[in-house]
Amino acid sequence: MPANRQPEILPVAVILERTRDPNPWEAWAFRLLEVVPDEGAFGDAPRQLIDDGQHSRWVFPGHRLQLFADECKGYFLNLTSGRPSWFVSWRVLDDDPSQVEVTSASVSYIEADRRMSAEECVESVALAPELCAWLQDFTNRHFQPEGRRKVRAMSFLNPEERARRSQEGLAPDAQPQPEP
Repeated sequence: MPANRQPEILPVAVILERTRDPNPWEAWAFRLLEVVPDEGAFGDAPRQLIDDGQHSRWVFPGHRLQLFADECKGYFLNLTSGRPSWFVSWRVLDDDPSQVEVTSASVSYIEADRRMSAEECVESVALAPELCAWLQDFTNRHFQPEGRRKVRAMSFLNPEERARRSQEGLAPDAQPQPEP
């Protein structure tokens, strides 16, 4: 790797806020505050930073953002969203609902969607401009937009439909438009 290029792995820590009795239906609520570089100062286990009895802040160190070429479509969707973001997912611990396990810090829309489908909580916070530039550089180098979709051969249509579509200039797999 050239000396002026940053590595494609970034160690990060996640900062969450925990609120006690946020409403009559929940005992605990969690909110993503930020994702920060992890240079080793946070240790290797989650720990409480502050607690005023109602709100507490927790740091979850030891996460790594690693970029993968096959995930570039998700990075592209994030970068072109108008608000590039971190996507952080976590799960409430079964044996202690006052605690969570952070499962991922990502910058891929598609990965965030997969985690939501797995019923993990996913929240987002804005991605810093210098990280947007880093992600944009990686995406520019590795993203291959999908090619055009293959068009079904006209030979699969009956002769009357093939003639009609040719006269109207329609693609073989275009859906017919309803009559006005």
